[in-house]
Amino acid sequence: MTATTAAPEPVTAANSGRMSRREVLQALSGLMVGMFVSILASTIVSNALPRIIADLKGTQSVYTWIVTSELLAMTATVPLWGKMADLFSKKLLIQLSLGLFVVGSLIAGLTPNVEILLVSRVIQGIGAGGMTALAMIVMAAMIPPRELGRYAGIFGAVFGVGTIAGPLIGGVLVDTSWLGWRWCFLIGVPFTLLAIVLLQKTLHLPVVKRKVSIDWLGALLITTGVSTLLIWSSMAGNKFAWASWWTAGLVAGGLLLLALAVVVESRAAEPIIPLDIFRNRTVSLATLASVLVGVAMFGGTVFLSQYFQISLGKSPTVAGLMSLPMVFGLLVSSTVAGQLITKFGKWKIFLVAGGAIMTVGMLLLGTIDAQTSMVVLSSYMAILGIGVGMLMQNLVLAAQNDVPAHELGAVTSVTTFFRSMGGAIGVSALGAVLANRVGTLMAEKLGPLAQGGDSGGGEAKVPDLSKLEGPILKIVQDVYGIATAELFLIGAPFAVLALIAVLFIKEKPLHTTSGSERLAQEEAAEAAAAAGPVLKH
Repeated sequence: MTATTAAPEPVTAANSGRMSRREVLQALSGLMVGMFVSILASTIVSNALPRIIADLKGTQSVYTWIVTSELLAMTATVPLWGKMADLFSKKLLIQLSLGLFVVGSLIAGLTPNVEILLVSRVIQGIGAGGMTALAMIVMAAMIPPRELGRYAGIFGAVFGVGTIAGPLIGGVLVDTSWLGWRWCFLIGVPFTLLAIVLLQKTLHLPVVKRKVSIDWLGALLITTGVSTLLIWSSMAGNKFAWASWWTAGLVAGGLLLLALAVVVESRAAEPIIPLDIFRNRTVSLATLASVLVGVAMFGGTVFLSQYFQISLGKSPTVAGLMSLPMVFGLLVSSTVAGQLITKFGKWKIFLVAGGAIMTVGMLLLGTIDAQTSMVVLSSYMAILGIGVGMLMQNLVLAAQNDVPAHELGAVTSVTTFFRSMGGAIGVSALGAVLANRVGTLMAEKLGPLAQGGDSGGGEAKVPDLSKLEGPILKIVQDVYGIATAELFLIGAPFAVLALIAVLFIKEKPLHTTSGSERLAQEEAAEAAAAAGPVLKH
């Protein structure tokens, strides 16, 4: 008798889950609409925030929380969405996330006060977390890494259109008396419903059928721990001092919860964040760079619209137009980089160049003030957009390319999660810095005339320029110009650290098979190994 190994069934397009090019493009139509909705929701509200805060009688800290609450919910739930994508139907999950987004948008559009608005933003954030994680996971399942650059160019175009259209549409809606800012939330509902219908008709992926239990305890600990730290970073400097018992309690509590999460995750059969993926150098460095990009990018740019409207005195519509240089820079760089990556198979050069250019853009924007010319400001924003466009999505590509197919969902969600967490920390912490700095400068320049007499700035009302005039108006505009520039100077070191991280990433050849094909190959190999030797007479 001799022993031979049973040959596994060859992996073909029929049994690997590979979709034809036509099917991929059809499925991308639904994904693109879904991504457009998610981008539109975050950008359309930017120019409406000053008017929303004024109408609902909110404060500067509420201004920050309207942004932070969605980022917090999105960040905290991304790992759970990613893990579920490795276990359940990706199609069902992405439709569920879009459904939650519809509910949140309806509540936001009908909100009577800032409290309910914040709740609706949390619901929107949970839905956006699903869309953020699942879109890249679905793309990786359908398309080989070597080909992703070509399709990423399409997504770059959608990103650009959504980012361009968002502020413009938002500005027009706010400036149109018979519509108003509520339609900034309601207008996304029909697009979201269209995305659900398109995905139902066009997205066809193999359904994973694995009888496993989700590590709900780990998910709860991760979510609660991250949320605690984000709440601390948004309130420190406003509600209490950075060096205070509140800081000590919240930081210690958040870190303790995350430490417990690590213990639970290390013992779970199906952890939300598999800790062994961090043994991979590429994943670890891409994750670190994603955090730093999130802090630098989101922390600085989210307050630009407020700078346009308050410091420069522009209308919401004009403020939307002023964001075009950064959007075009991002659109062009991400599209061109994607095409070149597909053509030549080299990707690290774009990470390094993107990190360097983003750093330069942050430093240049750190020099702006209330008198900065439109030409100078536009060129600085374009430089920042070019850097971010070359860097952000390619970090995910590098991580996806260096892990087994069965970990694609976890790795994609982890890099997205940490980038979102960096963004949420950046927005909340720098928002606190902005509020504090504005209050301090107001107190210095206006004395008892400072709004509310609050030198801390945490509860100072966002100024209504229509009610200010003369020297006071100029002082308010100068204060917001100085404070906004300081945010970019604070964010610049994080961009430098992101550049250092990507320098240490080792470039590896891109796979030429899709995630579904790689998964089928891995499962066939496992089945052959489990079958063991076959006896032959």
